[in-house]
Amino acid sequence: MARNLQRAGELAFAKMEKINSEVLTLTYGSIVAQLVKDYEDVEEVNKQLEMMGYNMGIRLVDEFLAKSHVGSCQSFRDSAEVIAKVGLRMFLGVSATVSQWSQDGNEFSLVMEENPLHEFVDIPEHLRGLYYCNILCGVIRGALEMLNMRVDAQYVRCKLRGDAHSEIRVKLIEILEDQYPEDDE
Repeated sequence: MARNLQRAGELAFAKMEKINSEVLTLTYGSIVAQLVKDYEDVEEVNKQLEMMGYNMGIRLVDEFLAKSHVGSCQSFRDSAEVIAKVGLRMFLGVSATVSQWSQDGNEFSLVMEENPLHEFVDIPEHLRGLYYCNILCGVIRGALEMLNMRVDAQYVRCKLRGDAHSEIRVKLIEILEDQYPEDDE
C-alpha cells in the first residue's frame, strides 16, 4: 500500500496548480510576523496559527478527495499514511514518515525531514516558544474532523528550534458519528 500511496501523492502533486515556493514562504512569513505583532504573545500566536489551519483543513479536504483519487481509508492507521504520503505531498510538495504508534493504535507521529515553510526563517530568541508551522497541526485537525475523526495535533519537534527534524504528534480523540437532522414529518 505504501508504494501505491507514494505514487498517488506524486500524481496528486502533478495535478495541482503550482505557486513559487519562495512566494509561499515569504507570504506565510508575513502572516506569522503580523500575528506576532498583533498578539505579542507567542502562545496566542500558536493558537491563531492552529485555528487558521483548522479552517483551511475543513475546506482542503474536499479538494483532496476530489483530486487525489485515493480510496476510502479503512482505519486511523490508513488515514495516517494517506496524510503523510499523499496529503502533504499534494499541498506542500513533501512527504512525511509515520512512526511511533501508540500501543492502542490511537496516536502516531508524522516526521518531516523538510518543510518549504521553513526556508529563510530564523526564530529570534524572544520567540523561542513559537511553533512557526503550527498551521499544519490545524490543517490536520480540520481535515480529519471533516472525515469524522476528532484529533489533537501538536508539534513535538521542530527544525527551526534546532531539532534534527520536525515532528507532529497526532492523537485520535474520538470517531464522530454522522448526525442527520430529525425528519419533521
